[in-house]
Amino acid sequence: MTPLGLLLAQRIAATGPMTLADWMAECLMHPAHGYYATRDPFGTKGDFVTAPEISQMFGELLGLALAQSWLDQGSPSPFTLAELGPGRGTLMADALRATHGVPGFHEGLQVHLVETSPTLRTMQARTIPLPAQWHNSTITLPDAPLFLLANEFFDALPIRQYQRGTTGWHERMVGLDGDRLVFGLAPSPLPDARFATDPQETVVETCPAAPAIIDAISARILHHGGAAIIVDYGGWRSKGDTLQALRAHQPEHPLANPGLADLTAHVDFEALCLATPLPRSGLIPQGILLKRLGIDQRAARLAAGMTGECLENHRAAHHRLTDPAEMGSLFQTLAFHAPGTPLPPGFDAPET
Repeated sequence: MTPLGLLLAQRIAATGPMTLADWMAECLMHPAHGYYATRDPFGTKGDFVTAPEISQMFGELLGLALAQSWLDQGSPSPFTLAELGPGRGTLMADALRATHGVPGFHEGLQVHLVETSPTLRTMQARTIPLPAQWHNSTITLPDAPLFLLANEFFDALPIRQYQRGTTGWHERMVGLDGDRLVFGLAPSPLPDARFATDPQETVVETCPAAPAIIDAISARILHHGGAAIIVDYGGWRSKGDTLQALRAHQPEHPLANPGLADLTAHVDFEALCLATPLPRSGLIPQGILLKRLGIDQRAARLAAGMTGECLENHRAAHHRLTDPAEMGSLFQTLAFHAPGTPLPPGFDAPET
């Protein structure tokens, strides 16, 4: 068992089973042994690869989409350009480079990053070419126009799981069987009225932290203007056990190596929408959004200066980001925007 696993086992032995949300929070952010607190998880030498690390085009196009929203809303200045969970800082760096020629955009922006990992904050400071201010939470973002990106952020937030049995809903917990960490069920109230009619054995997941995060974003956009673009994997109303662990690019049991593997779960986009009063887009697959924003044209322009292995890698990255069999359909996109303003480019209004 890992050092963090031993600590958590001792805690469970002393105080009883842990909720899955508490378990995930410890595994990901324990100050001494947490996954994100102690390492760089990205890239081929890490445990997974995100879209910004695959190609510069991803961050460029999303940055330009936010810049167009900023123009559509009258170019407010100063304003907050923010990212949730910025990883190595690659997405923000690419967005800033692509928007350098937008008149007034860089003069008015102030970069703010929501990141709790000291290791990743250090990397972001080296990667992002402008001064930035870091936050542990969206609650402390400035009261100002807010233009925000969140790529693969909500999937890493701790979740709670519930399973419906003959006597109602039971929460899934992490406990001990001898000296082994195991999942079990405990009595629990109905987690959400949306699931009241689901049949027995249905598993649903909720994300306790998400509503407060969305509320803080919404308050700034509602009162000061702005827009938010969210990219993540999940669905409109995610159901089933979607908790997964990834280590060295390979899946493993979520309880196998506490603190050494990334833990994620599918995002329930409907729940995010229910948490905000802002107008929103419909849910759009990543591949479709990127094509609407011009990734094919941008890819062709970049390819004109490439040959050999560099060109092949570029084509493979374009395919991976957009093809429905790759990230093109696995990842979904959603936008919120200030009332009375246009949707960010590439997005459609929700179906009625």
